[in-house]
Formats: sequence, C-alpha cells, structure tokens
Amino acid sequence: MTPRNAFTVIIVTGLSGAGKSTAIRVFEDLGFFCVDGLPVSMAPKLAELFRQKDDPRQRGLVLGLDLRQDDFLEEWNEALESMDNMGARVEIFFVEARLETLVTRYAMTRRPHPLESSSLGLEQALEKERDLLAPIRQQAALAIDSTQYSVHDLRRVIQEKWTTVQEPARGMRVHVLSFGFKYGMPIEADLVFDMRFLPNPYFDADLKAGSGKDDEVAEFVLGREPGSEFIGRFRDFIDYILPLYADEGRYRITIAIGCTGGRHRSVAVAENLFANLKDNGYSVTLEHRHMELG
Repeated sequence: MTPRNAFTVIIVTGLSGAGKSTAIRVFEDLGFFCVDGLPVSMAPKLAELFRQKDDPRQRGLVLGLDLRQDDFLEEWNEALESMDNMGARVEIFFVEARLETLVTRYAMTRRPHPLESSSLGLEQALEKERDLLAPIRQQAALAIDSTQYSVHDLRRVIQEKWTTVQEPARGMRVHVLSFGFKYGMPIEADLVFDMRFLPNPYFDADLKAGSGKDDEVAEFVLGREPGSEFIGRFRDFIDYILPLYADEGRYRITIAIGCTGGRHRSVAVAENLFANLKDNGYSVTLEHRHMELG
C-alpha cells in the first residue's frame, strides 16, 4: 500500500515517434522535474534521489524510460515494486500513434527506428515495438493516440489528467510587468497595454516623487474617472481572456502594462491587476521593470 506521504512519479513511454519527447517537454513546462532516456533499472535510484531532495518547487518526477530491451518486463516489475516501497505513486502515460503516421514521421526526420536492423524494416520494427510494450500499455493511467494531436492538444490532455499534482493556483502562470515606453517595450510580452490616457501624477508636485505602489498615486490614477471605469473593465477583460488562452494550452503568459516612464500609471494598474489575479486563484508574478529609472 502506498504511504500517505507518497510523491508522484510519472512514467512517459510509448511508441517511438509518437511524441514522448514532446510530452516530457510539456511536463517540464508545467513544473515537473523531467529526465528522458533512462533504462528501467535507473528509475528507482532517481526516484529515491528526488524523494530525498524534496524540492517544493517541483510538482513531481517525470521519467522517460527506454522499455525496449528484451528483459524489460522483469526489470520493470522490480523497478515498480521498489518505487512503491519507497512511497512513490507511479502513473504511466503511454503515447502511441497509427502505423502510417509513425512511418511518415520517420520519413520526415530520416532517423532510423531503434529496433530496425538488416532483417527488420521500419514497419516491422514498429509492430515489434508495439507488441513489446503491450503489457505496459495495459497498466497505463492514460494512453493517447497522438495521430491528430497538436502540442496544444497534448498540453490540455496532460493538464486535465494530472490536475491533482498541480499547484493550488490555476495551472497557467501569469506574469504582470509594468514598463516605460521611453525605455522600450519588453520583447517577451504576449499582451501590451498603453496607460498613457490615464491622469498623470508626474505633473502633480505632491505625487511626482512617488510611484504607483503608493496609495495616493494609485488613488489619483484609478480612484476617479476615467481610471475608475477603466480598471473595472480592464480586469473583466483579462478575467475573460485568460481562460481562453489556457484552453489553447498556454502554460505562461506575460501581460505588459506601459506608461511614459514606467513609474506611476503603469505601476498602479499592474499592482491592481496583480491583486485581482491573485484573488482569482492564478499563479501570478509581478515585475516593475523601469520604476526606479524615473
């Protein structure tokens, strides 16, 4: 029986060319510690190292295993028992695709299949691999046919299946960034909003030395029209579009908010948006890139 303090180990395996490496990169983007290309015998050792490290920043361990060796089934059963004894909750994610799709993918990459030989062509190698991995597929927590899948589709499937090991905040990470147009727009921004239509505290002698983090400045910018009307509509708009991005498989989005110098208006709006997203359960970070340059 798996102990209460179990940690998650996800085994990613399946047919060569079906998208295992892509799946592992998706897990890595979602905050898992990932290692690809391991022989089965190494899995318990790496799981034990992961358990001892106990890094709260990692949601779990994902291992891409090579299960094509002749004695893999015996080694697999031993590895599974060993990981279970150390408190690992092991789940298998199996990726496959139609034979004609795999043949086409190999033709495009011009790479040989691992089981190809002088006596075994590509199609025969793929069929042999499917037979070898059949017992593992039967144990899979999730098996998908990636024939018609995009990377975004794959990301959605993984997010939906492994929500129990995602952090309490919503899976997509949001980075809110304030900046000054006079210093240049941030190249990493996915969405850019210009706040130069709002009242500017720079021209108020009592507020000029402050920043948008100060209550007085924030009140000046957002506590009256047009700021008060704008901020409500702006937050509603962001609340509306973020789930749409998440549905498309986005795991991270950067919202850049700019004003002339990046000290007053953009900072006030960014602070307000950050607080709203945090209250709504998003995994959100905040950066004021140019606030100290003014």
